[in-house]
Order: sequence, then C-alpha cells, then structure tokens
Amino acid sequence: MYTTDMYEGMLAETVGIQGHNGDVINAYMARPLGTGPFPGVVLTHHAPGWDELYREFTRKFAHHGYVAISPNLYYRAGHGTPEDVTAKVRADGGIADDQVLGDLEGSMKFLRSLPYSSGKVGVFGTCSGGRQTYLAACRVEGFDAAVDCWGGRVVMSKEELTPKQPVAPIEYTRDLSCPLLGLFGEDDTSPPPDQVEEHEKDLKKHNKTYEFHMYPNAGHGFFYYDRAMYRQEQAVDGWEKLFAFLLKHLS
Repeated sequence: MYTTDMYEGMLAETVGIQGHNGDVINAYMARPLGTGPFPGVVLTHHAPGWDELYREFTRKFAHHGYVAISPNLYYRAGHGTPEDVTAKVRADGGIADDQVLGDLEGSMKFLRSLPYSSGKVGVFGTCSGGRQTYLAACRVEGFDAAVDCWGGRVVMSKEELTPKQPVAPIEYTRDLSCPLLGLFGEDDTSPPPDQVEEHEKDLKKHNKTYEFHMYPNAGHGFFYYDRAMYRQEQAVDGWEKLFAFLLKHLS
C-alpha cells in the first residue's frame, strides 16, 4: 500500500541473462531501491514484440514492490525496431515453445540469484505471452504464481499444431504447479469464451488452484492503453485483481 510519506526509488536497466541452452540474451529489469527482500515477476512479452509497453509494465511491477524482468524472447531473430523483429519472427512461424520456456526458466533463476530476492517468483504474460505463461506454469518447475491475460491458443485444434508448438498447452494442465489467475474479455476471439470455459473445466477436473475473471464489453488486449482495444474500467479492475493475487501468493 502506497502512502505519501514513503520513500520511493527504482532502478531500471537492460541486463544479460542465460536463457535456453545457455544462450546469453538481453532482458529489461526494474526493481525497487533498497535491500529487500523483494518477490520477483518474469514478464512474458506479447506477439507485438519486446516493446515499449512491456518496459512500462516491467516498471509498473517494480513500483508495486517486485523485482521484474522481461526477457527478449525474440533475441535470436536479430535486432531492430520491435515491429521489424516481430515481422521476422512471424515470417519464421513464431518461436518454439521449448525455447521460450528455456528463456523464462533462465529469467526465474536469474531473479532468485539476486541478493535482494525473497525467493518467490511469479510469471505474467499477455496475448501469446499469456499462452506461454501458462505453459511455463505447467512445464517449468519453480514458479510460485502465474497470471495469464487473454492467452489465446491454450486450447488448440490438431490443425493448429506445428513443429514449434507441437502440444496444446491445455494438455499440460495436470502438471500446473502453482496458483493461476486468468483475465479474459467476453468479446475476444483468441481465446473466445467457449475456450476459456473448456480451460476452466480442465482446471477443475485436475483440482487446480485458480481464479478466472471474464469481463463484459472487453475484447483482446484491454490493458493496452495505446490501442483502440483499451477498456479503462476493465483494465483498472484487472490490475487490482492481479496485484491482489500476487500479494497473496508471493508475499
């Protein structure tokens, strides 16, 4: 809880971390100044790329008391504007799930290695990053909480599977190893409400700890204030629910 008499300071910078197969990739990190200990959050960026919005999100988590890191999941595609790099990634059929998971696991381990870490680490993502966040919560050991914001293609048809994405994330639900928060919009088409319902049924089937919130009059990306899809009321409520969830599971 922020009060007006508090000291507030933050450090934000680009760092290098070991990702998948030991590759050194760049990442953006922000943390509160002070000795801590602070819980951590790994941010899984969306399909538009490792962009300015995700730097803002990273600093937002730091403002709320977390050591936050957003790895550049498109690092191996080369450098340039986020739009140009994303175009290369799309043309190449996306990023392999195993590579993303290796980068997210490396980010988690980096946070835990810091002297001011509390040892608790969550993972957050939106859009394709929401899907990858769910995969990480199921397939990477060690995350303490996961936040999936409108992650599409958790439920996938056989026709949608590819060599880089060979298994639908929902198939790993039995292995979900931490509490999950999901935020979705009723007007979204990826995922549509019926797929969110299917996902929820599978979570119940496997007795998982989760919270799902479906917002009316909201579609895909309703946190994105720089786009027409932004929905102010739903976004404010979503952030409140998100930080309450993380406080509960990472404090």
